[in-house]
Amino acid sequence: MKQFSWLLLLTLFSIQQISAQPKYEFRGVWIATVDNIDWPTHGAWDSEKQKAEFISILDMHQRNGMNAMIVQVRPAGDAFYPSQYEPWSQWLTGTQGKPPSPYYDPLQFMIEETHKRGMEFHAWLNPYRAVFNINSSSVSANHISRIHPEWFLNYGDKKYFNPASRDAQQFVIKVVRDIVKRYDVDAIHMDDYFYPYRIPGKEFPDEASYRNSGSRLNKDDWRRSNVDSIIQALSVAIRQEKKLCRFGISPFGVWRNKDQDPEGSDSRAGQTNYDDLYADVLLWLKKGWIDYVTPQLYREIGDDRMAYEKMLDWWSRHSYGKHIYIGHAIYRGASRETAAWGNPNQLPDQIKLLRRYPNVQGSIYFSSKTFSRNPHGWNDSLQNNYYKYPALLPPMRWIDNEKPWPPIVERTISNDSIIHLTVKPDPRNNVDIKYYVVYQYAADSHNETFGNIPKYISRFVPLPGGFDLKESLSSKNFSYRYVITAVGKNNNESDLSEIAILVQPGGKWNFYIP
Repeated sequence: MKQFSWLLLLTLFSIQQISAQPKYEFRGVWIATVDNIDWPTHGAWDSEKQKAEFISILDMHQRNGMNAMIVQVRPAGDAFYPSQYEPWSQWLTGTQGKPPSPYYDPLQFMIEETHKRGMEFHAWLNPYRAVFNINSSSVSANHISRIHPEWFLNYGDKKYFNPASRDAQQFVIKVVRDIVKRYDVDAIHMDDYFYPYRIPGKEFPDEASYRNSGSRLNKDDWRRSNVDSIIQALSVAIRQEKKLCRFGISPFGVWRNKDQDPEGSDSRAGQTNYDDLYADVLLWLKKGWIDYVTPQLYREIGDDRMAYEKMLDWWSRHSYGKHIYIGHAIYRGASRETAAWGNPNQLPDQIKLLRRYPNVQGSIYFSSKTFSRNPHGWNDSLQNNYYKYPALLPPMRWIDNEKPWPPIVERTISNDSIIHLTVKPDPRNNVDIKYYVVYQYAADSHNETFGNIPKYISRFVPLPGGFDLKESLSSKNFSYRYVITAVGKNNNESDLSEIAILVQPGGKWNFYIP
């Protein structure tokens, strides 16, 4: 107990030292569609209402400094987009198989609106859940569970794809391949539901599949091999369709407890990824099958079973060169279910603590609707402090390390009190542009270092073909400079543009070569 108290006190002391906001940081939000948790509101089946609601959600998260949306587009063998494989989701129109009215493609709409704001769109799929509730869910005649009932198993009140079925695996792979091929998604994202969480007193009904497999593996290893095979196959399919599309997994927070494995974490989880969900996430990272992992660290700092600070440290030491984004339970702050989550410092302290770890590149919050309640004023904390300055999305250099050429900046002098720049991509580019970064910094700053300081980022401009920049100088009373960079699809940033602007008090300005 004394050792634990010492560790907790040390942690609390260390996070009082507020880490500077990093230039590169992933800041995501889960938008859950299953059971209409976040979007669309249950009963809001009109397409125009859904669009307006989604735009409102994006605007809120943009104000809070977020740069990625993780949107559930396939919650249960269904689709939030026109699919040749799966029916329209019941949580989109109220009845599974019924198209939206007036007709639109929700996935295409969401991607376009998200990208307009310079954010990434990660398509979130549940791999194995087929029917959310076998007693009450709407299941259309063309749902795959009706066409191929032999692929599925019932467990509790849900129907699941049988992870041991090669036909079921190939079907899921086709669904993912179809999304990546047809839509400009930045990543495919899967959550923690592989084999389902155990129901006390009930065994997952796959004994016949195990016997028929003829496998020499014990049943637990056989189950893990089933999950490994689909993860590997999905990784290959995604890369075949689009090299720059990422693959991320959001597992339960504990891989294994230390009492189960010396490599495990100092935790006392009742169920774990490896032993209960049969998801060997560390293997997937080691093999390079996935690009990022978002462990759901939904407990508080100092928790007696899965302390946030201990789990954060463990995952940071097990990244294997891939990205780690921490999953935060902002919803627990809204419910204030424990004294720790009734403390307004809980989430800010978690952010400050993760920024101490260079192997941790950011955060994802569950879930979107909680932000509309602004628990503990955390929206304000993000806007005014922790996410006050914009952050560039961290590049994944193992996928591609090529950066774009600096943008071409042309100047037009039309009025002494107006800046007018035309920014265009360099025609030599082999890299697709995602957005441009406009820096504004003090005239006496050292131009070798300003580009690493987030407060100098004036704006992101998500217009790959280029843009015009106009700004009145009549109200400026200090000297500053502009410079512009281009960011590619894999988030690699170019060198500085050749032309920048020196603005001086009184509306005077000129150009210089940085």
